[in-house]
Amino acid sequence: MLILLTGGSGCGKSSYAEALCSKLPAPRYYIAAMRPLGEEGLRKIAAHREMRRGKGFETIERYTDLSSLKLPGRGTALLECICNLTANEMFDEEGAFEDPVRRVLDGVEALSAQCSHLIVVTNDVGSDGFAYEEGTAAYIRALGKINGQLARRADHVYEMVCGIPLVRKGALLV
Repeated sequence: MLILLTGGSGCGKSSYAEALCSKLPAPRYYIAAMRPLGEEGLRKIAAHREMRRGKGFETIERYTDLSSLKLPGRGTALLECICNLTANEMFDEEGAFEDPVRRVLDGVEALSAQCSHLIVVTNDVGSDGFAYEEGTAAYIRALGKINGQLARRADHVYEMVCGIPLVRKGALLV
């Protein structure tokens, strides 16, 4: 089962995703796609690690090439988040592929095939109406395509608003 969580920054996606994951079958894997860069990034990673402490997650750091990741066993995985993975595939020296959309989607599909349940976290982008420089605009377009494809494939899609999951597809699981 594929579950997609979307919403704006700081809307409770991570907390809800972890709570949902904790109620689904073990083993539980947390696939971390955020590279530990800069003070703010390091603080965010530390906060997420603290949120997961004692919840039975095995953390796997994977910044690019999700397709080649092999989980140790079947269970439930939480991928946090598509935004970081897409940026890494587009701009990192390990990434920078011509078709990051296909690469990310193929990676999610490969991961999903190894899980009973896969929860994917992403951000809502492209709805602010701002004009951005071309690199940022290309990233927003790619992420929009990925989010749309994932929403079509997902069994359940929730939009998080102020910590409240709004069902956009499927049903509320918990």
